[in-house]
Amino acid sequence: MGRPRGFDADEALERAMLVFWEQGYEGASLTDLTGAMGITRTSMYAAFGNKEELFRKAMRRYAEGPAAYTVQALEEPTARQVATTFLTGSVRTTTRPGFPAGCLAVQGALAAGDLGRPARDTLAFWREEARSRLRDRFQRAVDEGDLPPEADTGLLARYLMTVANGIAVQAAGGAGHDELQQVADAALENWPPGNRPPA
Repeated sequence: MGRPRGFDADEALERAMLVFWEQGYEGASLTDLTGAMGITRTSMYAAFGNKEELFRKAMRRYAEGPAAYTVQALEEPTARQVATTFLTGSVRTTTRPGFPAGCLAVQGALAAGDLGRPARDTLAFWREEARSRLRDRFQRAVDEGDLPPEADTGLLARYLMTVANGIAVQAAGGAGHDELQQVADAALENWPPGNRPPA
């Protein structure tokens, strides 16, 4: 049997997630990560693998924790509630007191060069997966008669992702919860977008 780790791996991963969230993949040095995690590089490699693997694990933790609103949104009974929960969750997560502003999935790979390509690819896949799941949920809404038959489910999903990503960028730039909630509310006023009002 190996020697016990001597540190809380769950807590260490939480701290690594916060460093990546605040500094992005390339901006987070191994010194920053191990310092925040309270462990040596040797312990980090043994417990989590290299920086790229640590980032993927931190991203999973983010998806299951701060960004869990995506899964919650998909479980809502109507397309409008899906959209509302998704955008409200985005505002709440990106402006949460005591946490980095913005979204790890958006900021994690901004301005990433060649060294950051694996992180950029991981995040692009994560965002595309979220968009695909929203599209499938909206297709179900069409099938159930909750959305009109002519609704463009791909456009609806991309619209929500684009608004949420914009909210994240604005939050990282200092915009507060209330003003970003107004943006989310405005985006939902004419849900679903693309439908012409009756004459």
